[in-house]
Amino acid sequence: MEETQHSAPEAFYQSLLSHSHPSHPISEAIYTPENPKYSSVLRAYIRNLRFTAPETPKPALILTALHESHVQAAVICGKKNGLQLRIRSGGHDYEGASYVSTFPFFILDMCNLRSIDVDIESETAWVQTGATLGEVFFRIAEKSSTHGFPAGVCPTVGVGGHFVGGGYGNMMRKYGLSVDNIIDAQIVDVNGRILDRNAMGEDLFWAIRGGGAGFGVVIAYKINIVRVPETVTVFQVERTLEQNATDIVDQWQHAAHQIDDDLFIRLVLDVVKCCETGKKTVRATFIALFLGGSRRLLSIMEKRFPKLGLIEPDCLEMSWLESVVFWTPFPVGTPTNALLRRTPQNLVYLKRKSDYVREPIPREGLEGIWKKMIELEVPKLGFNPYGGKMSEISPTATPFPHRAGNLWKIQYQINWTQEGKEAENYHLELARQLYSYMTPFVSKNPRAAFVNYKDLDLGINHHGNERYVQGSDYGVSYFQENFDRLVEIKTRVDSGNFFTHEQSVPTLPAMLEMNGAG
Repeated sequence: MEETQHSAPEAFYQSLLSHSHPSHPISEAIYTPENPKYSSVLRAYIRNLRFTAPETPKPALILTALHESHVQAAVICGKKNGLQLRIRSGGHDYEGASYVSTFPFFILDMCNLRSIDVDIESETAWVQTGATLGEVFFRIAEKSSTHGFPAGVCPTVGVGGHFVGGGYGNMMRKYGLSVDNIIDAQIVDVNGRILDRNAMGEDLFWAIRGGGAGFGVVIAYKINIVRVPETVTVFQVERTLEQNATDIVDQWQHAAHQIDDDLFIRLVLDVVKCCETGKKTVRATFIALFLGGSRRLLSIMEKRFPKLGLIEPDCLEMSWLESVVFWTPFPVGTPTNALLRRTPQNLVYLKRKSDYVREPIPREGLEGIWKKMIELEVPKLGFNPYGGKMSEISPTATPFPHRAGNLWKIQYQINWTQEGKEAENYHLELARQLYSYMTPFVSKNPRAAFVNYKDLDLGINHHGNERYVQGSDYGVSYFQENFDRLVEIKTRVDSGNFFTHEQSVPTLPAMLEMNGAG
């Protein structure tokens, strides 16, 4: 007999207990709403205050898996009892999809599955998906000062969510994305089996390296760690419009994607008050990582990006791990073990959107963007340059398609501190206005987007008969020519669409449905 919505959580709870292995009891990993720790466990990995409101749907229970068998039980029992599964590693999903659903659901929280086993001799590591990037970086550097890994610069981001969406960071021009350096994985499939690369097959292994969540529960990834010099150099230099920022940004957009592969220069644009006039102006902040010493960096900058006017006092030489701390950004001098903290320095309400730029923006276009930013005031733009290794890897090598031809990626950043729907709607509208204004300057047909910057404005899938069409709205932006292959794999490995969320890859409708029968 089918469980009612009310009784399903109790039946699910009992089902979990019955699937518990005596040597790894599951009861201590379960938090129901009656548990006094339920609220603190739920909030522990919510990184966007938009999803802390009282009206936000709450899970029937939270399972903080302590062993692989708990993940298997979650899949088997969740499917049996008709509850949606949301998988949370670090909680940085921008739209809260790893811990919120409008359907009856539970959270599988991976935070306790975070072992990191580094083998310097083979230059590999097995990393469980509940680990944070900061922990991965720290544990690699603990074993070797000349090894690192290409991944994001926010140390509290979870490995699971970061890797399933591609995972980029400030070494991507040298070494590509995180997923370009994954060589094996362990996944719990829809039938509760634990599969490695060999057992899952190359199609599924391809899909879980950048295809987004929705193909199973990845427990661990095996990565190739990469070589870094003993000494790297960083800088952060700011210029306002009054300090010639337009000319400097114009030169950046022609240089940053073609410059030495050892150099990554992020550009952040925001609105500040001009010190001299007190009027609003645009500030351009150039933040860089160079895999080498300052002397060679200054030589490269003088030849390829002279308008920034970089000088030796701007340059800070340090170890690669210290550079991660610099980029976080912690204050200079913060001990590197700060990367082991699992809680961000601060939490805000936020919205993110993304775009890709394939041609330099004309100077008059830049000046129009400055005017629009000053008008809107709140939104920031982050420009992350491509080129280098990113241009050498085929767009079909992994589900992540944004390779050669992309000059840089844009992140639209809107943060606010006021609670309530009115403040939320106001700031979401600011984000959408700037995104709309940027239309002439970004990729077209499709207007591309980055799946790790999840943006529900691109479309929501209700996973009914129109699921393929609804999935195409966002799926083609995220995955381009790889979307249909992902759909085929999804249909094969999870035909019942158990692993689902608002923007997961859809299954193909059954033939009868496609023909309009039944």
